[in-house]
Amino acid sequence: MNDLYVVDKRVARRAFEHAAAGYDAAAVLQNEICRRMLARLDYIKLEPATILDAGCGTGNAIPGFAERFPRASIVALDLALAMVRRARARRTGWLGRLGWRDGRITAVCGDIERLPVASARADMVWSNLALQWVNEPPRAFAELRRVLRPGGLLMFSSFGPDTLKELRAAYAAADGLAHVHRFIDMHDLGDMLVKAGFADPVMDMEYVTLTYATVRDLMRDLKAIGAHNAARGRPAGLTGKSRLAAVERNYEALRRDGRLPATFEVIYGHAWTATPRVSSTGRPVIDIRPRRG
Repeated sequence: MNDLYVVDKRVARRAFEHAAAGYDAAAVLQNEICRRMLARLDYIKLEPATILDAGCGTGNAIPGFAERFPRASIVALDLALAMVRRARARRTGWLGRLGWRDGRITAVCGDIERLPVASARADMVWSNLALQWVNEPPRAFAELRRVLRPGGLLMFSSFGPDTLKELRAAYAAADGLAHVHRFIDMHDLGDMLVKAGFADPVMDMEYVTLTYATVRDLMRDLKAIGAHNAARGRPAGLTGKSRLAAVERNYEALRRDGRLPATFEVIYGHAWTATPRVSSTGRPVIDIRPRRG
C-alpha cells in the first residue's frame, strides 16, 4: 500500500470515539447495508453458536442476530472503546424482552488485524463496512480465518474504488493531496480470501448514490460517523477557506436536479472455512503426494 494511504489507527480510533454518541442517527448508509447483509442470511443454512462481529460499531447488527439466531452468543469487537460500550448496551431494551441474558454479548476492544480472540472460537464472523480501515487486508483475512471453526462462515461488506469518487476528484483538482482513502477492488479481495485459506468465496457489488444539498453536508455526514481522513498522507492542519472554496466549485459541476451525488461502491463477500475430510471410521483423511525432483 502507498504510504500516503496507510491508516493511522490512533487517528481513526479517536474519530470513532468522538462519533460514537451520535453514530446511530448519522449512519444511514451503514445501517442500510447492515439490513441488506442480514437479508442475505435468509439464504444461508447456518446455526452459529458463537458470532464474532468484527468492527461492530454501535452494534447495529445485534438485533438481527437475536432474531435469526436466538441461542447464539456474540463477541462484539471494535477498535473504539466507546463504540464497543454502546454495542454492549444493546443487551437491554427489546433484546431483554427476547430473553437475552447479559452474558450473551461479550464486548471486546481490539484491532481486526490482531484479533484478541482465541483460535477456532467462532462459527460465524460478520464484518459490516469495517475492512476498509485495515492496512493489511491479507493479514486481516488470515486473522478472521484463524478464529473461525471448520465449516464456519465469513460474511463481510466493504467499500470499493469508486467510493466517494466525486469528492476525491474535487479535491484532486484543488490541491492533489490525499483527502479520501483508497479502497480495494472486489476481485483483489476475492483473491485474498483464497490465499487466506477460505473456500467457495462469493463476491458481488452494487453502487449506492446518496445526494446532498452542499458539499459541506456530505463532509458533516462523514465526520458524524467518524469517517475522517486518517491516512498518513493527509494534509497537515485544517483545510483553508480558499481550498475548500475550490473543492466546492469543482463539485458543483456535478450538480443534477439541484442535488450533489456521492457514490459508494459497496462490496459484499462471503466464504467458508473448509471442513476436514474424514474416513468412514471418522479418522481424518490426509493427502500424500510424491515429492517431485
